[in-house]
Parts: sequence; C-alpha cells; structure tokens
Amino acid sequence: MTEVRRAAVLGKPIAHSLSPVIHNAGYAAAGLTGWSYTAIECAEAELPGLVAGLGPEWAGLSLTMPLKEVALAVADEVAPVAVAAGAANTLVRRPDGSWYADNTDVPGMVDVLTEAGVGTGGTVTVLGAGGTARAACAAAARLGAESVTVVARRAAAIDELRPVAATLGVKLAGADWADAPAHTGADVVISTVPKGVADPLAGSVDWQPGTVFFDALYDPWPTPLAAAAQAAGVRVVSGLDLLLAQALGQFTHFTGVPAPREAMAAALAEARTGRTSAGR
Repeated sequence: MTEVRRAAVLGKPIAHSLSPVIHNAGYAAAGLTGWSYTAIECAEAELPGLVAGLGPEWAGLSLTMPLKEVALAVADEVAPVAVAAGAANTLVRRPDGSWYADNTDVPGMVDVLTEAGVGTGGTVTVLGAGGTARAACAAAARLGAESVTVVARRAAAIDELRPVAATLGVKLAGADWADAPAHTGADVVISTVPKGVADPLAGSVDWQPGTVFFDALYDPWPTPLAAAAQAAGVRVVSGLDLLLAQALGQFTHFTGVPAPREAMAAALAEARTGRTSAGR
C-alpha cells in the first residue's frame, strides 16, 4: 500500500496560492505517489491549534501572510536564518513528531536577486515591515548591502525590525510611507506590502535605470508599480520567481529528495498563463 503523505500552504487569504500547483507537479515528477499538497485558510490565532491537531501523515507546512512571525512560536526548533529574520515560512515535521521552522524565503530572495544581476555592497529599500520584509532584510544582509531603508505606514512596525537588523548586522533606516518615492533610487527596491497598497506609487516614482525592482506579489501581475518600473526600463523580478525559488527548498525539506526544478517551473508557468487568460 502506498504511504499517504500530506503537506499544505497556510495563510489568509489563501485561495490565490499557486503553491499546490508547484508542489504537486514536483511530487508527480519525482514519482512520489501518495503525496498531496493543498491550501488551508488559517489566521494567526488558529495556527497553534491547527498544527497541534495534525496527524503523523503530515510532512510539512508552507506559511504565507500573516503567519510567518507566529510560526516561530509553534516550532520546537528554529533554524538560525529564521531566528535572525524573526520569521519562518516553513514548518517541517521531524520523525519524532516535533516541528522545525525554517525560512526558505531568504535564500530564495538571494537567488532571484543574484540572477537579476544584483551584486554585493549596494543599497536596498524595502516597502513594508511585515514577515516578508524581515526575510528581505536577511537577504540584504547575505548580499552584503551597504544599508537598508524600510518604508512603512507605521513607525512602530519599523521599530520592531530594528532588533532584527541589528542581529543581521544590517544598517537600517526608517522612512514614512508618504516619503516612499524619495527612497526608490536604491540599487534594489523590494516591495513586500499586500495587494493594492503600493499601487498609488506607480505614478510618482522616478525610476533609476540601474535599479532592480522586486515585487513579492504575483496576483495580479504585473502590479501597477511593477508595470511602471518595466516601462521605465528597470529590471523587474516577480513574486512568481520567489514563489518557485522558496518552494524548491521546501520540497526537499518535506520529502528528503532533490526538487525537480524544471517540472515545477513548467507547472507554475502553465498555471500562471491559464490564470492570466481567465482574468484571475
């Protein structure tokens, strides 16, 4: 009998997620019969109870907004990168039943930014101050960023990032959201805010030719800000690029086998094309 193994992506909202498409394609390509990956809507307060109630067939969980920070509290052990970032996007079930928290967003961001031509020692502006912004700060640290400016709607949210930056060894400056356009001349601009929040900036940013803009969103795509950056000749990295990069690490965490990148990338591309055609 084929052993049943399960995994899922959790968040709220979650219906838009393409993670099931990527992971299930990977299972098929790797010959992992009996494996399945679904999407479960889950709020922060619901996560501890949900995790505690999972049976032994569960191999792991992918976490998106708003669960990346609270995930640390439900884990029995936390990877150093997740500790440093103060956020986790991955919970892995260990053989003894314990949960291990990791952050594959960080190496994923480093990979996609490096592929986009980002070098070391540059300046970084991060739009937003949530869980993905924490990963962005950690990625900036790995890239040897000279400085990171976090632009957010709440000063308190920026203050919560200061200890994270200190742990990472990153020089952090804060800026008010109203001044966002003035901080988009950095070598790298990373938007981590929810859908719609950055849309008003599309008509007010004076993009610099050498900037790389990374928008962590992928639904809808392109966002107005990404479209404006593309029109200005700026190199743009999509949230789809990160979605794939971070999923590859999760796949290996959950299954113990190398991720079939080509098959997973092809499934993502096909799903995205279909969603765009359908207007979703």
